[in-house]
Amino acid sequence: MAFAPFVPLRVFSAYTMLEGAIEPKAIGKYAKGLGFPAVAVTDRNGLYGVMPFEDGCRGVGVQPIMGLMLGVARPPEYSGGQAVRDWIALYAQDEVGYQNLCRLTSFAHLESPTDGEAQIRFSQLEGHVDGLIALTAGGEGALARLFADGQLDSAAEYCTRLEQLFPGRLYIEIARRGNAVEDAAEEALIALAYERGLPLVATNPACFAEPDFYPAHDAMLCISDGEYVENSDRRKSCPHAWIKTWQQMSELFADVPEALANTLVVAQRCGVGAPKRKPILPSLAGDRAAEDTQLRRDAREGLIARLADAGIDAEDARKPYFERLDFECDVICSMGFPGYFLIVADFIKWAKAHDIAVGPGRGSGAGSVVAWALTITDLDPLQLGLLFERFLNPERVSMPDFDIDFCETRRGEVIRYVQEKYGTGQVAQIITFGKLKARAVLRDTGRVLQMSYGQVDRLCKLVPNHPTDPWDLERALGGVPELREEYRRDEQVKRLFDLAMKLEGLPRHSSTHAAGVVIGDRPLSELVPLYRDPRSDMPVTQFDMKFVEAAGLVKFDFLGLKTLSVLQKAAQMLAKRGIIIEYDKLTLDDVATYELLQSGDTVGVFQLESEGMRRTLAAVRPTNFGDIIALVSLYRPGPMDNIPMFGRRKNGEEKIEYPHPLLEGILAETYGIFVYQEQVMQAAQILAGYSLGGADLLRRAMGKKIKSEMDEQRTIFVKGCAEHNDIDATKANELFDLIDKFAGYGFNKSHAAAYALLSYHTGWLKRHHPEAFYAASMCFDMHQTDKLAIFVDDMRRMGTACLPPSLNHSEAEFSIEESDAGLAVRYALAGLKNV
Repeated sequence: MAFAPFVPLRVFSAYTMLEGAIEPKAIGKYAKGLGFPAVAVTDRNGLYGVMPFEDGCRGVGVQPIMGLMLGVARPPEYSGGQAVRDWIALYAQDEVGYQNLCRLTSFAHLESPTDGEAQIRFSQLEGHVDGLIALTAGGEGALARLFADGQLDSAAEYCTRLEQLFPGRLYIEIARRGNAVEDAAEEALIALAYERGLPLVATNPACFAEPDFYPAHDAMLCISDGEYVENSDRRKSCPHAWIKTWQQMSELFADVPEALANTLVVAQRCGVGAPKRKPILPSLAGDRAAEDTQLRRDAREGLIARLADAGIDAEDARKPYFERLDFECDVICSMGFPGYFLIVADFIKWAKAHDIAVGPGRGSGAGSVVAWALTITDLDPLQLGLLFERFLNPERVSMPDFDIDFCETRRGEVIRYVQEKYGTGQVAQIITFGKLKARAVLRDTGRVLQMSYGQVDRLCKLVPNHPTDPWDLERALGGVPELREEYRRDEQVKRLFDLAMKLEGLPRHSSTHAAGVVIGDRPLSELVPLYRDPRSDMPVTQFDMKFVEAAGLVKFDFLGLKTLSVLQKAAQMLAKRGIIIEYDKLTLDDVATYELLQSGDTVGVFQLESEGMRRTLAAVRPTNFGDIIALVSLYRPGPMDNIPMFGRRKNGEEKIEYPHPLLEGILAETYGIFVYQEQVMQAAQILAGYSLGGADLLRRAMGKKIKSEMDEQRTIFVKGCAEHNDIDATKANELFDLIDKFAGYGFNKSHAAAYALLSYHTGWLKRHHPEAFYAASMCFDMHQTDKLAIFVDDMRRMGTACLPPSLNHSEAEFSIEESDAGLAVRYALAGLKNV
């Protein structure tokens, strides 16, 4: 199709929050539908949406233009000493220009007063405008405002300063949308442009895509400003703030056709996108070769120490570990990730050296021998049958991702260590965006429509809101008869839902990812735009988790886990009485601990304290660590249907059967039932000759249920079964279907094993040192009176049956400081002494 000779240069995406209402990825689709060859996004003080915007444009063959509406404090000589914020529209011509956009928006957020609007000083533009084209921003720019106020000399001087900053790259922007400032200033703007030979550009700043969105946008502004729709004295939406067609723009600017043609010139001059980079990390060793060498050396030394601690001395027993270590090091180094492992190992070692509790692992990283050797994790992967390929697949390059649990109260110290080590400008948190979800958008919209709270609350509660299956408003209207009937007969309810459905899903506010931190090898503003969350003392990336990684930054998760704090607090209490607890030295076969678990008396035991899980423990009666891992994995919607069968087979009440004799070796630990994703991978390897890397691709395909991928994998699987084990096609297809069924809800064994270890440790503590267990647990729940009552009730219910006979309760004393924690200890001890 022929392209329209016009480019929309001023589009606000939904990331100009509660003003823009177009998802960034959809902007290109709208531009394509209207025949535009290119389109620009110009969000206020932010580049939050440029990466999805670019992806959306590239996908439909439209040129994306990286732009930004930047807030600029008006120089005092033009403002009469008043604080005035104007806007300027900037567009990146090349990589230097894009980097300057990142720097300028970062300055606007990081260097503005914490209680003020984000903006830069005019002087900060100097030195950061190379590669940038500037538009004077229409009625929001200083030039139009000065003209509209009759300050003709100031306007001329201001224009001169802009010309000096942007030589040959300054455009005078005119818009015709009924704005009083624009109407008053237009004649002077056009005259100035002709007088100085500056090009004119016609725009129609757009906040929404189509004209029928106008009432919803007006309601959105009310949500933003805390106003009511019926109030006359408020900021109102502009009915022209939609993406107009070329025909409409040509009619509107028929007297200045060059202003339309110049939009194409701007597009032709802007040929850069948001860079997508390979992972960028600081180096602890120097160059890449040095990192490879250090990783292999540290991992080998660490493995020797681990095996010595585990008493694994025989050469034939040690050999598989070193073979696995060498294989993993080869994969890690070939994929370019040794630096990542060294960085994680460094801050974990620092934390442990400073007596900050660190979890035994989380996620698939617990399947790595290298991670175990470097003390990143605390589980022996070979002993537990954990697979490295579930973590890093040599057949599918993707970043490793260690989620690290730290003591809840001291994780901030580890983050501060990282900031000090790499530099505060090279470490940042990651932004997240809160959305206008179904119930929330109903409440917000109902408020601005001044509907009664009771009516809106009742309607909200009719919208199903299950955490694993939240309904949107359209689905709720179709699936909840009472809502559908009210929508049909009540005009006010219809208006509420019609407006709310248009706003649903749009970003409402920004916040900070609870745990994610990125570390760069240079100031981060050279790589990504930064933002300041007033609740954090660290800079925050303007890109969310998905796109910050695409920009080349690597995410490290610093998670706080209360259970670690409880375990450490209990150990400190006991140490004051001369009882030294080293959790990592505990064996996993303590009979008394399993007796506690079998009784279901697991209030306060990590992952095992819910009422349903306690019944499950009593029914299944775990006798080994593998049983705990399995129950942690099975106790979820879907797989929990297999728990009764698991218990019957474990306790000899039902015969153990295997889908195929070849699978007995991998399914024996779970009594013939597929429980783990790793078992799916091993089954594909044994039955059909898959490599473990290829088997991980099969597992992923089964999880995503994409038909084309599934058909391809089925063909490979059936052929492999025939070639490797002489299994006929009928049986092979039957096995594929069975594995597929279980793969849909199979759990990551590495993650389950790591968390099962914490379950075992808290269970062991409760069984052998209940007074310390209760006291430490209550220290961290002082603000929850309901939880304190549960612990006291549990102490009274269990009585002395849960206490070792060697403990004289009347003499149980601790050094108690006068603090909330000390009060909790007193409360707990009082509870024990009064049972």
